[in-house]
Amino acid sequence: MTDQANATRLFFEDLERSRRQPLLQKVTGTIRFDLHENAHTEHWLLRVNRGEVRVSREDQAADLVVSTSPRLFDRLVRGEDNTIAAILRGAMALTGNALLILRIERLFPGPPDSRGPHRRIAEGPGS
Repeated sequence: MTDQANATRLFFEDLERSRRQPLLQKVTGTIRFDLHENAHTEHWLLRVNRGEVRVSREDQAADLVVSTSPRLFDRLVRGEDNTIAAILRGAMALTGNALLILRIERLFPGPPDSRGPHRRIAEGPGS
C-alpha cells in the first residue's frame, strides 16, 4: 500500500473509530469522496448527522461528491494542502451541495503552525 493510500485509510479509520466530531455538531448530510487514479476510483462515503460520523466504502448517491486524486487527498489529510485552494485551482471538483465542503473541511488538519478549529488525526504506528 502506498503512503498516500495509507494516510487516506488512517484518516477515515480515525473518523470511524471516534464517531463523534464536535466540529460537525451542526452538520447533517452525506459526502462521498471519489479518489481517481488512472482507471481506478476509490470511494469513501461519510454520513454525518449532527456530529455523529459513519464511514463506508460505498459508491452511493450523496449530497456532495468530491472528486480528486489520491495524491491530493493525502496532502489534505496530512495538512500539506488546503481544500478551498485545491478547488480554486481546479484540482478538486464538487458535485451537489458545495456548502458542505465548507463545513467538513475542518476535519482536515491545518499546517503544523496553524491555529484554529481544525482536527488533528492520530499518527499511525511508526510515524
